[in-house]
Amino acid sequence: MEGMEKGKKDSNQLQVVLLLVGIIVVAFNLRPAITSVGPIIGLIRDDIAISNGTAGLLTSLPLIAFAVISPLVPNLARTFTKEKALIIGLILIIIGILVRSIAIFILLLLGTFIVGAGIAICNVLLPSVIKDRFPLKVALLTSVYTTAMNIFAASASGLSHPLAGNLGLGWQLSLLVWTTPAVLAIVVWVIILNKYKEREEKVQMKSGGVLSGNRMWKSPLAWIVAIYMGLQSTMFYVTISWLPEILHDYGLSMETAGWLVSLTQLVGLPASFFLPILAGRMKRQYLIACSMGLCALVGYGSLLLGNSWLVLLFSLLLIGITLGGGFALALTFIGLRSRDAEQATELSGMAQSVGYLLAAVGPFAIGSIYDLTSTWTVPLLVLMTVGVFIIFFGYHVGKDRYVLDNNN
Repeated sequence: MEGMEKGKKDSNQLQVVLLLVGIIVVAFNLRPAITSVGPIIGLIRDDIAISNGTAGLLTSLPLIAFAVISPLVPNLARTFTKEKALIIGLILIIIGILVRSIAIFILLLLGTFIVGAGIAICNVLLPSVIKDRFPLKVALLTSVYTTAMNIFAASASGLSHPLAGNLGLGWQLSLLVWTTPAVLAIVVWVIILNKYKEREEKVQMKSGGVLSGNRMWKSPLAWIVAIYMGLQSTMFYVTISWLPEILHDYGLSMETAGWLVSLTQLVGLPASFFLPILAGRMKRQYLIACSMGLCALVGYGSLLLGNSWLVLLFSLLLIGITLGGGFALALTFIGLRSRDAEQATELSGMAQSVGYLLAAVGPFAIGSIYDLTSTWTVPLLVLMTVGVFIIFFGYHVGKDRYVLDNNN
C-alpha cells in the first residue's frame, strides 16, 4: 500500500513537472515569429519593394489573425481538448513560418496570417490551462510563462538581424530559425497527451456541453479587460515593429538598434515576473495597472527630448517595464477576473479578440503616419496618448470583481 501511494505521488509530481515544461515551451513560441520581423523589416521592405505602411502589415496581420481566431478557440478546445488544440496551434505556427519565408508578397502575407492563427490558439488557451490545472497558482505561473515568452521575444529581436546579415542567411532563413521551438513544444505536448490520455478523454467528455453563448460580450468588465489588453498590445507591437527604425534615425546601425530593442525587452523581464505575483497578492491592483501607463507616458515622451545615450537608456528602461510588466498584468487579469477555467477560456477568447483587433491598427497606423510626416514626433505623441488611456482603464480593471457577477 505504501509503495502504491509513493508511486502515485511520484506520478503526480512527474505530471506537474511535465505540465510546467509544456506551458513554458509553448510560451517560447508566442512572440519570436513576430518580434524577429522588426529588426529586418527594412530588408523585407527593400527586397519585395513595399512601403513602410505595407511593411507594418507584417506585424499587424498576426494581430488581425488573433482577433479573428481567438473567439473560435473555446469551441476548438471543447472539440479536441485544450491540450490537443495547443498542438494544432503549434503546427499552424510552423506552417505559417514556412509559407512566409517564400519571397512572394501574397505568400508572405498568407504565411504571416497563419502564424498569427497558430499563436492566437496558444495565446487563448495558456491562461485557461493554468486556471484549470493550477487554480491556486494563476499569478505565479502567469509570471513564469510571460517571462519565458519575453526572453524568447527579446532573443528573436536581437538575433534576427545578425542571422540575416552577419551569418548571411538572408531574411527568409533568419525567420525560418524560429520553427525550432515550435517543434520542441509539439514533442513535449505529444508526450503529455500519450502519458495522460485517459484524463484528457474524461475532460473532453465533461466539457462537451453547450457553450455559454455571448455572455462575455455583455460584461462591462470583460470589455475593460479587453481594452486594457489591447492598449498594452498596441504598445508592444508598435515598439517591436518601429523602435529599430526610430533608433536608426537617431544615427544607430540597424544591428545596434535590434540589440537595443532586445535589451528593452530584457529589462522588462523582472517586471513581467514580479508584477503578476504582486497582483495576485493584492485585493485591488489598480495602482500597478495604472503605473504601466505612467511608465509608457514618460518613456516614449523621453524619446522626444533627444538622442543622448543617457536619455535613450532611460527611455528604453521605462518602455521595457511597460512592455514586460503591462502585458503580463493584462494576461493575469484574465485569471483574476474569472471564477473558473471555463470563464477564463471565454474571457481569454473575447479579450484577446477585441484587444488584438485594437492592437492590429497600431503598427500599420504608425508606419503610415511616418510616411505622411517623415518624422517620428507624431507617432511618439500617439504612443504617449495610449499611455494616458492605459492609466484610465488600468484604474477600472484593477478593482476587485469578476466578469460575470451582476455588480461588475
